Amino acid sequence: MVGAVLIVVLLLVLGGCTCVVWAARGGPDWVRAVARVTLGVGRMIRRTERNRRRYGLTSGRSGTSNGD
Repeated sequence: MVGAVLIVVLLLVLGGCTCVVWAARGGPDWVRAVARVTLGVGRMIRRTERNRRRYGLTSGRSGTSNGD
């Protein structure tokens, strides 16, 4: 089940990247819309990770989840 979810996520990422490249070359409107969504999600993920590092929130590798 987890493998199937990962494959779907991978296909969505690859499709989004394809749309970004296609939109840069002047694709149809729906491709440009998908590209905008893909780039927006990428910005959101980068911002979230930057904030997690800034406020000392880790993924649990150090033994604490919030720097306590």
